[in-house]
Amino acid sequence: MKRIESRLNPASAAFQANAAHNRALVAAFHEQQRLAREQRPQRDIERLRAQGKLLVRERLQLLLDPGTPFLELSPLAANEAYDGEVPGAGCVTGIGIVSGREVVISAGDASVKGGAWYPLTVKKIVRALDIAIENRLPVVHLCDSAGGFLPLQAELFADKQMAGRIFRNQCQLSKLGVPQVAVVLGHCTAGGAYVPALSDYNVIVRGTGAIFLAGPPLVRAATGEENTVDELGGCDMHTSVSSTADYPASSEAEAIAIARDIVAQFRRLPKADIERQAPEPPHYDPAELYGVIPRDIKQQFDIREVIARLVDGSRFHEYQPAYGKTLVCGYAHLWGYRIGILGNNGVLFNEAALKGAHFIELCNQNRTPLLFLQNITGFMVGREYERRGITKDGAKMIMAVSCSEVPKFTVICNGSFGAGNYGMSGRAFDSRFLFGWPQSQISVMGAEQAANTLAEVKIRQLARQGRELGQAEIDAIREPVLADFRRKQSARWSTSELWDDGILDPVDTRNALAIALSAALNAPIGDPRYGVFRM
Repeated sequence: MKRIESRLNPASAAFQANAAHNRALVAAFHEQQRLAREQRPQRDIERLRAQGKLLVRERLQLLLDPGTPFLELSPLAANEAYDGEVPGAGCVTGIGIVSGREVVISAGDASVKGGAWYPLTVKKIVRALDIAIENRLPVVHLCDSAGGFLPLQAELFADKQMAGRIFRNQCQLSKLGVPQVAVVLGHCTAGGAYVPALSDYNVIVRGTGAIFLAGPPLVRAATGEENTVDELGGCDMHTSVSSTADYPASSEAEAIAIARDIVAQFRRLPKADIERQAPEPPHYDPAELYGVIPRDIKQQFDIREVIARLVDGSRFHEYQPAYGKTLVCGYAHLWGYRIGILGNNGVLFNEAALKGAHFIELCNQNRTPLLFLQNITGFMVGREYERRGITKDGAKMIMAVSCSEVPKFTVICNGSFGAGNYGMSGRAFDSRFLFGWPQSQISVMGAEQAANTLAEVKIRQLARQGRELGQAEIDAIREPVLADFRRKQSARWSTSELWDDGILDPVDTRNALAIALSAALNAPIGDPRYGVFRM
């Protein structure tokens, strides 16, 4: 493959200004992430210490193999919700190495509201188990939760993707033969009791661990029966009487050591076979990505400059370089794995959509995973393009994306607007993993377009009534829309709502994608098969 020749001058004023702007955004992101991970009220820390409990990240340190990477998923989930009082949505999820096996980890964070499940907590756990199903990854559950947050029960209990989906996903994992181990470190109450009960193996800590459908107060209220926690659902009862739990442990450290030993017994299955070669670093410094991305999201840049700082040796075999130039397609290697890349260099015209659909078919034919690098305002609009069939050609690309069998990965590098989000494998299109960068934005259209559209609709309505609006009145319509759109199209909002699997520092993207690729290959790759392409 030929090395990409960068056309950027890192010493230029524009590059340096971009770099300074993006480094400031990344620094703010890292600080927000640090606070979400570490900042807790002292009273909550003291409460856990008094119970003899470890903090969730101390538990992870004991669980994970020393010196191995941990790809944490959605660490800023719920940070724009619930008045900022549920950092990380009250749980930690991610992919790590335990006893030499890649596993999904779902860990309750009892330092946040006692580990209670909020609606976004449920969404985060469901997403982690979806990842386990899609990629056939074993799961380790570190259970410590106060149960569902009752004031918001209507938002987390009854619907298809709510709390019941956690247990449904556990059952699907078992059906697929994907093992799970639960470590009961605190109370597993009501629905939460099913997490260890549905796991293949579970370990429970004496004195702090408990499993019951109803705790002592509720049992007393419902039946008049008096019980202690240990009598009703403690370690010794469940390991010697009910057999709901398998292994007793006298401490958290012992319980986690037992879990590691259980995972060591999991059978290693062969990974999906794709082309690999010896990995090598990019020729260009990934830190230059800070200078590649412009300060103004409306300013275009060459996506090849991003590719050059992600892939092995900065080498890229470009497919159809002279056709459909607003979509860059081609092959590269990332940490030795061959991948097919689709990256935006502008709005998607007919030719670009057709090129993208064809390239996706090729990658499915030769079993090459796909990486989508999004910086897209959408598909081209207007009479000429509708007459040429832009809707039909866009539908071809969406069909190819939807029916793709090879693993897909998406990084929102800058803008992700309108139907372009769909064509470039947005959240609805089952990318195995989707990440954003700190400055990225996502919405149905840009804030200015939305504000102008709504203002124009209002002006026309009033004109039909014989009224004309002054500029101040027009601004009064536009400004609230602008403010709302800007907030809700930001990367911080997207990741808070779990529209992605986390924000990445651009320099960490290559390594995160490598972990994701390796994890995805635990699942078999099916034969390509598509629906009907409207010709």
